Amino acid sequence: MKYGREISAGGVLYRAAGDGYEVALIRVRENVNALPKGLVDRDEKPQEAAVREVGEETGMRGEAEGPLGSINYYYYSKERDTRYFKTVSFCLLRYLGGRESDHDWEVQEVLWVPAEEAPGLLS
Repeated sequence: MKYGREISAGGVLYRAAGDGYEVALIRVRENVNALPKGLVDRDEKPQEAAVREVGEETGMRGEAEGPLGSINYYYYSKERDTRYFKTVSFCLLRYLGGRESDHDWEVQEVLWVPAEEAPGLLS
């Protein structure tokens, strides 16, 4: 087996809704919800990648407001016979515009959910 490392970035895209806020989650498979994220390109900073990935995966634009922290985990790719150590840096993004129907092919749908409910809906 081989070993590899991946660096990704993602975002928590939010907007005002009534007296609170909503957060955009992506559904990638039936009953699997996530925050939008993807690989950081060689010439990008994590915050730039977060803005790009949120735009690609949700179809919406956001303005980066600052870092939220990072997570680390391992995963195994059967087709590459490689175990990866992955770091994902997250950024807070304020919604600027766009439509969730413009999400990319990797995403089944984009869901706006109340911010306080979002952690319990993530897979």
